Amino acid sequence: MAVAGRGPRERMVFSAAQLIRREGVASTGMREVAADAAAPRGSLQHYFPGGKVQLVNEAVGWAGGYAGGRVARFLAALPEPTPSGLFAEMVRQWTDEYETAGFAGGCPVAAATVDCAESVPSTREAASAAFATWTGAVARALADMGVPEERAGALATLMISALEGAILIARAERDVRALTAVARELGPLLDAAVSEDG
Repeated sequence: MAVAGRGPRERMVFSAAQLIRREGVASTGMREVAADAAAPRGSLQHYFPGGKVQLVNEAVGWAGGYAGGRVARFLAALPEPTPSGLFAEMVRQWTDEYETAGFAGGCPVAAATVDCAESVPSTREAASAAFATWTGAVARALADMGVPEERAGALATLMISALEGAILIARAERDVRALTAVARELGPLLDAAVSEDG
């Protein structure tokens, strides 16, 4: 699944993220990443002298940046940005994927956390940083919509935690029920956090 316009290094990081989200870290091999990225196998050592750990950590960092960057795109798609609307768009990304392509993929940051948090400290740190990037983007968006700053970070954590849990349940059940439930149930709570004078 090579992506046009990217160099071999960027394609390998992207491919690693995609393979990790489907197969987990343990089942994602360096050779598979190179093949998926249409990159020469010899380039792995050149671009990732730290081996698989470096590649996984960079893929996790890419995923956190991607998720954080999606927040602005989700907001731009809304006629009037609201906290519930933002969360609904975050959820819709996954329901759309699961309804059109099946339930094979999950979040690469979550997968790397499950597989490596205890055994590879640098991957745990990369996952923590990725979640912080994503949470920070959501919190800034909430604050811009009038949620008091002292609550924005906690609500961003709640939104991402609910989404990640619903993704796991959806994959286990092969059904988007959990995703639609969290969007429906959290929406009013999120909108209620907007300050009256904000």
